[in-house]
Amino acid sequence: MGDNTAIDTYKSISSTATGSYRELGSRFLSFAWPVSSETEVREIVANVKKEYFDARHHCYAYRLGPEGEAWRANDDGEPSSTAGKPILGQLLSREISDVLTVVVRYFGGTKLGVPGLIRAYRAAASDALDKCEIITKVCTVPVIVTFPYPGTDQILRLAREYGAVIMEQNYDNLCRLKLELKRGLAKDFTRDAREAGAEITI
Repeated sequence: MGDNTAIDTYKSISSTATGSYRELGSRFLSFAWPVSSETEVREIVANVKKEYFDARHHCYAYRLGPEGEAWRANDDGEPSSTAGKPILGQLLSREISDVLTVVVRYFGGTKLGVPGLIRAYRAAASDALDKCEIITKVCTVPVIVTFPYPGTDQILRLAREYGAVIMEQNYDNLCRLKLELKRGLAKDFTRDAREAGAEITI
């Protein structure tokens, strides 16, 4: 069956964490959340802006998906690339995805300059992320298996061998299983199931 773990798993965080940083009177509050969609990201950012309405800036970055393929960095009025990018950099350096980090800034009256802002946003984001528990998430694909009833035992045995999770099952003259399978094993499972007389839809 081959070892395909590299493309089957990725790192994320298990729960929300908070952090902070101060520089020249400016106060930076940071938050990290596990997220699964851009809709969820928008809702959380909107709630943060509502809760910390008196803050000068609400900057954030997120990565979504097994390879961080969906991402965004937002400076929210700070000079270009001084806030969102350093926050995103912390997600990239930790190689984590399905994570949103927001840093809220209360201005302290003294301008920090570009290097100071980059350092502050990076440090604030890092403080929250340092408190997160890193978890491993498994990349799965849904697979629908259709087969004649006499092949049930063989197909169920294959599903067990490949560590598939049965999401739905329907046994009749023609049986149908909906499975969740590790992404890296889908090709081999499809081959073996077809050899056993099943039809596969991925």
